[in-house]
Amino acid sequence: MRVLSLLLLVLSVAVPAMAQQRIAYVDSEFLLDQITEYRTAQSNLDRLAQQWQGELDQLQREVDELVRDFEARELLFTDEERDRKRQEIVAKEQELESRRIQRFGPEGELFREQQRQMRPIQERVLEAIDQVARDEDYDFVFDRSGDFLFLYAKTDHDISDLVLDELGIETTQAGR
Repeated sequence: MRVLSLLLLVLSVAVPAMAQQRIAYVDSEFLLDQITEYRTAQSNLDRLAQQWQGELDQLQREVDELVRDFEARELLFTDEERDRKRQEIVAKEQELESRRIQRFGPEGELFREQQRQMRPIQERVLEAIDQVARDEDYDFVFDRSGDFLFLYAKTDHDISDLVLDELGIETTQAGR
């Protein structure tokens, strides 16, 4: 009985407190798409990735050519030549994999370049979200385009336009 009374007391205090919390959301994809520097940085990163992928494709063609050449002439090679050609193929495959990791690995050049170009923009957006949340007295601000699943979101609680205003970016409703 005591436990039930305590539970009711806790619920009677907690439910009204939760009802008073203010919640909003933003659409970070929309926000970032409105920022010219972000679109420029994304284009630069796409161009870099395409260039580096071209280098990897060229190395793969070289590996494929070495393999075709080896298979076509394998019977003509001496044991020593055969071993040397196999080592050449393995070395070229290792070079390819090494370059792939160097460019596209978890700590690769593309990742570092993304961090260098995108982080300042993302930090500006987060600071603007923080400022709007404090100015408008929101307790929580969620990102609609993230992993958080919204089954329903009333547009009255979307503060993306306020964040764009805070960033000094003119709001265009065409994309929404």
